Parts: sequence; C-alpha cells; structure tokens
Amino acid sequence: MPSARGRSEGMTVNEDVAPFTIAFVAGVTLTRWTSAWADRQPGIPLAFLPVGTAEQTEVLHDGRADVSFVRFPVDGTDLSVIPLYAEVPVVVVPKDHPVSLFETVTLADLAEETITPPTLSPGDAVELVAAGGGVVILPQSIARMHGRKDVVARPVVDAPETRIAIAWVEANTTERVEEFVGIVRGRTAASSRATPTPPAEPKPPRKEAKPRPKQQSQAQARAAANRRRRSGR
Repeated sequence: MPSARGRSEGMTVNEDVAPFTIAFVAGVTLTRWTSAWADRQPGIPLAFLPVGTAEQTEVLHDGRADVSFVRFPVDGTDLSVIPLYAEVPVVVVPKDHPVSLFETVTLADLAEETITPPTLSPGDAVELVAAGGGVVILPQSIARMHGRKDVVARPVVDAPETRIAIAWVEANTTERVEEFVGIVRGRTAASSRATPTPPAEPKPPRKEAKPRPKQQSQAQARAAANRRRRSGR
C-alpha cells in the first residue's frame, strides 16, 4: 500500500482543498514520490485509488483520479503516458519443484509445465500453484505481494518484461499534475520549468587601441641628437 505521508503528523492540510488522487495498479510502490509531494505541497492532501488493469485508464477518463500508475499494454487514447521502469518476470512454483534449484530459468525449462489459467487473479493463481496445480509467470512485484512459504519465485530470463508508466488525460494537465509528474521524473524542488535561463550580460563594446608612437632605437636617438648639436653651432 502507498505511504500515508500525505497526512503525516505536524502537517497542515486545508480540508477545503480537493485531494490530488493517485490511482495505481498492484505492485507499484508510491512512497518515495508521495513523500516528496508531502514535503513540497503540504497543503494539498493525497488520495489513493487501487485499480485493476481493466480500469487503470478508465479512472482517468471518468475523473476519479488525476494520475494513474498503469501497467502496459495500455490504451493511450487522449492520454499522456510516460514509461517509468520495467518489471522482471518470474515463475512461481511449489517449494519442492525442480525449478526451485535453479537461480534463473528459461521458457524452454517450463515447456512441459502446466500454466495456471490466465483468468485467475494473481492471488488465486499462487494459491493454485501452492496446491500443485501448475506454475504461473508474474511480474516480480506481484509475486512478492503474494509470496508464501510453500512457493518460490525464479526469474525467467527470456520472458517478456512488463512496464510501469504514469498516465493522465492530456487535456487535464493541471499545475498539480505537472508538479507530481515532475517529482516522479526526478525533478528537484530547486528546479523550475517556468524559470528561463537568464540572458547573458551584454559585453561593453571593445575599445579600439590607440596606436602607440613609433619608438626610436638608441642608435637613431643618438644620431638625431648629434644632428641637433651640429645645427646649433
């Protein structure tokens, strides 16, 4: 579950301010981003909406959430979608299964295995695996959520990765959305999209150097002095 830093002790929250609502699919950890929001926007509370993949974008279109952490594939119609990271696929098997002896496996290693029905929820699939009803490939974060002592998970090195992204309705790109997306993308509190780089100070015009009078050599100076003395006689 996400962190509750949006209402931590000592924080002043304006109850009249509508919360910023974050939807998220299972397996996404929000703490580092919600903590940063609480530090930068202490007057704006956060609300959290767990969703399944079937409604991960629906909650954006119907206004239930401002942003949504989604798992690909995703219908990006009218949405801004920024991929964030990939999830490692793992196979969950009974603890005494031969695969449990390996550090990693391939899809070929699982060719003879019975895969649990795709219609099952991850929790039900892991329950079936524990009962000896097959194996299941899940994103690592989901497998951890449903971990139990009688099953083990091993990375499947050649299985397709899944990806997590943040999405929002493009037409609803508010300042709040921009601020939160900036936090997720690593923008610091000191940085600002609206602050342009100040123009360089104009340099003063370069002054033309005055030509120096031509200096005479010592021999020329002596010759000139001798000429003056002779003419003065």
